[in-house]
Amino acid sequence: MKNYLILPALILSVSIGYSQKSKNAYELASPNGQNKIKFELVKNAPKYGVSHGKTEVITPSDMGFLLKGNENLSSDFEIKSVKNSTFDETWEQVWGEKKNIRNHYNQLSVELQQKAGNKRKLEIQFRAFDDGIAFRYVYPKQSVKDSIFIMDEKTTFNLKEDGKAWWIPANRENRDEYLFKDAPVSTLDTVLTPLTIESKSGLALSFHEANLTDFASMTLVNTTGTQLKSDLVPWSDGVKVRVKDTFTSSWRTLQIGEKPADLITSYLILNLNEPNKLKNTSYFKPYKYFGIWWGMHIGKYTFWESDKQGATTKHAEEYIDFTAKEGFHHLLIEGWNKGWTPQWYENHMHMFSFTKSADNFDLEKVVEYGNKKGVALIGYHETGSNLINYLKEVDEGFALYKKLGMHSVKIGHVGSKLNMKENHFGQFGVNYFRYILEKAAQYDLAVLYHESIKDTGERRTFPNMVSREAARGQEYNAWSEGNPPNHLTIIPFTRLLSGPMDFTPGIFDVEVKQGYPGKRVHGTTAQQLALYVTIYAPIQMMADLPENYEGKPALQFLKDVPTDWEDTKVLDGKIGEYITTARKDRNSSDWYLGTITYENARDVNVSLSFLDPAATYEAQIYADAEGTDETHNPSAVAISKKTVKASDSLKLHLGGAGGTAIRFKKL
Repeated sequence: MKNYLILPALILSVSIGYSQKSKNAYELASPNGQNKIKFELVKNAPKYGVSHGKTEVITPSDMGFLLKGNENLSSDFEIKSVKNSTFDETWEQVWGEKKNIRNHYNQLSVELQQKAGNKRKLEIQFRAFDDGIAFRYVYPKQSVKDSIFIMDEKTTFNLKEDGKAWWIPANRENRDEYLFKDAPVSTLDTVLTPLTIESKSGLALSFHEANLTDFASMTLVNTTGTQLKSDLVPWSDGVKVRVKDTFTSSWRTLQIGEKPADLITSYLILNLNEPNKLKNTSYFKPYKYFGIWWGMHIGKYTFWESDKQGATTKHAEEYIDFTAKEGFHHLLIEGWNKGWTPQWYENHMHMFSFTKSADNFDLEKVVEYGNKKGVALIGYHETGSNLINYLKEVDEGFALYKKLGMHSVKIGHVGSKLNMKENHFGQFGVNYFRYILEKAAQYDLAVLYHESIKDTGERRTFPNMVSREAARGQEYNAWSEGNPPNHLTIIPFTRLLSGPMDFTPGIFDVEVKQGYPGKRVHGTTAQQLALYVTIYAPIQMMADLPENYEGKPALQFLKDVPTDWEDTKVLDGKIGEYITTARKDRNSSDWYLGTITYENARDVNVSLSFLDPAATYEAQIYADAEGTDETHNPSAVAISKKTVKASDSLKLHLGGAGGTAIRFKKL
C-alpha cells in the first residue's frame, strides 16, 4: 500500500482538527473548523457524518462494500489503529483557471479489520478541507490473496434535509449529454455527478469524486427519503470492480459552499489528485482554435467523402489562410481520414483508419502549408467506440502526429457503449481513457476527449489532459431542438465543477442562416462572447464559419481574450438564471469579465473591486445592442469603451438569453 502520509510538507499532529469522542468515535475538523467529519463504529459497522458550522449536513451514513459470494465488507469490524495529520502547501498549475492553489487539509486514517471469516482489512482515509470533505477506501494486501470482485458499494449520503438538486440521468444511451433538470433530492432516480444541491438550510453542496483510477465511476441513486447511495457503474457482466490483491477507490467528495458561486472556486477535486507526473509539458500552451467542424454539423459540409466533403486539402488551405490572417495559430480538421460514412454516428463497430488520408485530402501537404503560415494542426481520432480497432492503430496514429510535429489530438467516442458492450463510465472505460492519456504523453500529445468519462481532476497529474466534452455542447444547436438559454447558466454550477469543457463557443451567426431550417443558437452573439469567460477551458474553439467572422468588429474580443488565468472570481450568480465571472490574465495585467442570463432580460450592477486599486483601466465592452435579445436582432453587438477604476461599478443590461463580455485593459 502506498503510504500517503509521508509527504514533504506533512506535519503529524495530535491536536489540530482531531479529537476522540469515545472508544470507537472520532471527529476531524477542517483547518478553519467549519467542516467536520464524525467517524464511529456502530455495532461494528463503520458510519460517518458531516456538519458545516452548526448545520448537520450528512447524518450517520453507511460505508463499505459487498463482495462476490455475498461477502459483506461493511460490518464485523474493529479499529486496529487511527492516525491523524495535517497538510498545507501551495502549488502552481502548469495551466489553469487559477495559477496558485492552496492545498490545506486535516486527515484521519482509520485502519479496520474484520473479526471473523477472512479477517479482511480496510483503511478509510478522511480529509477535511475548508471547502468540503472527502474520503476513500484503501484495501491493502491481505494474508489471504485473492481476486477481488466488488458487487456493490454500500456508501450512503444521508442528507439531513431535502433540497433542490440539479441533475442529469446516469446509464443512458447518450452518456452525459442531457439537459439538466431541477428536482427535490427525495425524487431523484440514478444520476451522474457532479450533483449540485441547493439545500433547504441555504448551503450549496456538490457531490462528486476525485482521482478515479482503476475503479468504476460512482453514480448516485436515491433509495429512500433524502438518502443517496453510491451506485458503481458495472461491467457488462454485472460486476462493479474487479482487481487483484489491492484496490484504492476514488475519493468520494462533498464540496460545501455558503452560496452556489463558492463551489466554482473550490479546488478540492484538483487537490485530491497527485502532483504533475509529466517531465515534459512544454509542448502544450493554452490556445484558441478554428475548425473545419461547424460546417459539418449545420449540413454545409459532410464528414465523409462526397461532393460536399468538409475535409479537403482546398478547404484546409482556405481555413489556414483565414486563421493566419486573423492572427491565430491552431486549426482542427475533422473527417481528414479514411473510414467516415453517413452512418458514422450510429452504433456500429466502425473501421476508421488513423493514418490514411481521405480522398481529396493530403495530411502531409496540409501540415506543411500550415507550418509556412504559422498554423498548427490539431489531430482528430474518431474511434466510433470501436476500441478493438483503435488500440491496434493508436501507436501508429500518434507516431504519425509526432513525426509531423503535431502536439494536440481530439479523440471522439461516439456510441452508447465502448465496443458496443461496456459502459463509458465503468472500470473498463476508466482504464481505457487513462491508458490513452498516458500513451499520448509518450508522444508529446495533449488530449481533448469527446464522449468520455467525467473529469475527476486528473489534469493535475497529467497536464496533457487539457479538456473534454462530457456534456451537451454547442453542436446540439445545429441539428436538434437546441440548448435552452438556461443551459448555459446551469453548467458552470454543475458540469464545470468537474473541470474544463470543450463547449465550442463563438457562434456569431446565432440564427445559423446557412444551417438546417428551424435550428439555431438560443442566445445572442454577445452571450457567445461572454462564454469565453464563464466557461473555463485552456483551449477554446471559435466555432463559427470564417465568413461569419470576416469583418466583424466583435472578433477583436476573441483575439484578446486569453485561455490561461492567474485568478478567477465568481462575482454573482443563481443556478439556472445568470452568472457573472471575472478572470485575470496570467500573462498580463488585464482582467476579463463575462456575464450571461437565461431567457429573461436582466440588469446587472458589477462592482469592479476585483481590479488593482492603484491602477486605471480601459473597459472595452461588448454588449447586446439596444433592443437585442434571442429573437430580436440577436447578432447585434454594441461595442463601447470607458475608463474605470476599482472603486467604480458598471451597470449592464443583458437582453433575454443575452450577455456582456468586457476586457479591462490596464492603462
